[in-house]
Amino acid sequence: MPKDRIFILAVESSCDDTSAAVFENEKKLSNVTATQKVHEAYGGVVPELASRAHQQHIVPVIHEALRQANVKMSQLDAVAFTKGPGLMGSLLVGNAFMKSLALSLNIPLIGVNHMQGHILAHFIKDEVQQKAPNFPFLGITISGGHTQIVKVNSYFDMQIIGETLDDAIGEAFDKCGKMFGLNYPAGPEIDRLAKSGNPLKYKFAKPQVKGLDFSFSGLKTSVLYFLQKQLKENPDFIQQNIEDLCASFQHAAVQILLDKIKKASQLTGIKTIAIGGGVSANSGIREALKSQSKQQQWEVFIPSFEYCTDNAAMIAIVAYFKYLEHQFSDLSITAKARLNLTDN
Repeated sequence: MPKDRIFILAVESSCDDTSAAVFENEKKLSNVTATQKVHEAYGGVVPELASRAHQQHIVPVIHEALRQANVKMSQLDAVAFTKGPGLMGSLLVGNAFMKSLALSLNIPLIGVNHMQGHILAHFIKDEVQQKAPNFPFLGITISGGHTQIVKVNSYFDMQIIGETLDDAIGEAFDKCGKMFGLNYPAGPEIDRLAKSGNPLKYKFAKPQVKGLDFSFSGLKTSVLYFLQKQLKENPDFIQQNIEDLCASFQHAAVQILLDKIKKASQLTGIKTIAIGGGVSANSGIREALKSQSKQQQWEVFIPSFEYCTDNAAMIAIVAYFKYLEHQFSDLSITAKARLNLTDN
């Protein structure tokens, strides 16, 4: 007889955040994340430092997630972890720890695809997020490592119909932010400064790419050449115009994204759009999608900020759906730095 209440503990350790979540069915009971500040001094994530920090954080983070959920280890029905994609050293910490936990508790182990987590995060139920998209929908994954348009037919039937040919959108934000003299990660700071700037002040190149694929390297190059020219005439140009620069760059990046989403919707006939990934926290993208939803008659799903960046709740919700289908992993499962979205 199927259980009415399924308790799952999940961890996410694909990059530089150590996160643990406890779910009862699709309902989030807790979602605890420890961030790593050490990377700010290096202008990017240092893999060796990240894996060491995961080893330090994983036990206290899991302990706190269980405490907040008021769930005991003995109540767990399964444990889950991110199997990839991500930094290999970071992934191995979660992989090894959850294998040991599954073995000691004699409960199923579930390996989860990180990118599927970003897409299915919309199915998490909490006090704020109650409604989920109906199938099929277009899942737009936008992060530091990925920019994809995905036709989502069911929980585990997904088809990539467009993706970046070079830089991901989050990478473009960070690289251009570095040109502007902003600290890593630059995305949130660009978003903050852009709110006070004129998005039409400067025009940057919009790459012409056929089909539904993206390119952001041309935008980045356009910003670089523009700055080089301006700085020759005025060495203080960036400091004097930082808000307009951020607003203009963000506007260009958002337009590239929106143009492809519109095209994907027209080609597929799908008007349900769900974004996910770290860059989905960007206010410019959120506002543009809300505005377009009225013009295009889209139903737009935007995740709570808690589920935008890497978090264990999105791993737990995928694990729950896998649990229902008995998609369990054996102890031979290995972490994979590179993993296709369609790999269950």
